[in-house]
Amino acid sequence: MSAPPRDPARVAALAADPGRLLSQVERRLLHERETIDANHAYALAELDPDTTLGDRTVLDAMLDLAHRVRLAWTQPEVALESIVSGKTGGCPEDCSFCSQSSAFPTDVKPQPLLTEAEVLAAATDAEGQGATEFCIVYAVRGPDERLMDNILRLADTVRSKTRMSVAVSAGILLADQARALADAGVVKYNHNLETARSHFDEIVSTHTWQERWDTLELVRSHGMEVCSGGIVGMGESTTQRAELALELAWFHPTETPLNFLNPRPGTPLADRDVVSSTEALHAIALFRLVLPWTLLRLAGGRELALRDVESAGILGGVNGLIIGNYLTTLGRTPAQDVALLRDLDVPIRAFQDVL
Repeated sequence: MSAPPRDPARVAALAADPGRLLSQVERRLLHERETIDANHAYALAELDPDTTLGDRTVLDAMLDLAHRVRLAWTQPEVALESIVSGKTGGCPEDCSFCSQSSAFPTDVKPQPLLTEAEVLAAATDAEGQGATEFCIVYAVRGPDERLMDNILRLADTVRSKTRMSVAVSAGILLADQARALADAGVVKYNHNLETARSHFDEIVSTHTWQERWDTLELVRSHGMEVCSGGIVGMGESTTQRAELALELAWFHPTETPLNFLNPRPGTPLADRDVVSSTEALHAIALFRLVLPWTLLRLAGGRELALRDVESAGILGGVNGLIIGNYLTTLGRTPAQDVALLRDLDVPIRAFQDVL
């Protein structure tokens, strides 16, 4: 399976008239309540965000439409999620963006598995900060028997001692592992496609895009919610960003994390420039318009890419944030994110007695 085919002539014709294109997308999403087709998605990706459209730019128009689509297709609240690295470093895979890979000379060294007490402490703190979901992330190709035992034990602890739903990210799964996670009450499994199929071999060589796809198939077939997204800024074209969004749409993901490359020292992508805030906002609007139903969650690298326009992203189609630190990089404090949302008068999805 790959993204729907692209008709170059049709895409060019659509992109040549941004006003008409956006009107067609608006009618499709807000009036007909249907998703857009592939050619419209590719045309949106090819628009110049700085082009003037009446009294505003194409980017402003896309963000405004994306916000209205988000409100029409999803709940008005922004959902907060905290993540913890259950196993850090020493991953045998060679994902070019990742400082946890043992293939690269980075500063991230292998760490032992977190203890049950450490994970519960992190989960309790996250719940106190307003998170309603807690994701335990492991830097592995996929879980072996020992790691599966650890995951199942920790998932049960967080489920029984907090009110948060539990998500897991542990790489490529086998069928019996997916079944065990579902039976243990893991609500959501995260496995990012990361980038479009046509660009994947430029980023990873130790496993295939198809293996990631197959894991998402297993997740969905065993009743867990699919959480899958990608990273913007790894040398992909804007057309390939639309390709990724369309590939993700096939799974109808409950959640789509949108990361922006934070070039890590020692990795093959260390010298890449961080995407501009304009490019980041264009990607946010694009993913919302292609995936109108999803919980579009800003994740790693958002502070670098969006800089002082993060509010524009939140008001441009986003309805989720990762709060606190990421796996190997620092983020904003939860209090800062909560304050930003309150300043924007955006409601927060949280337990009533927490926030």
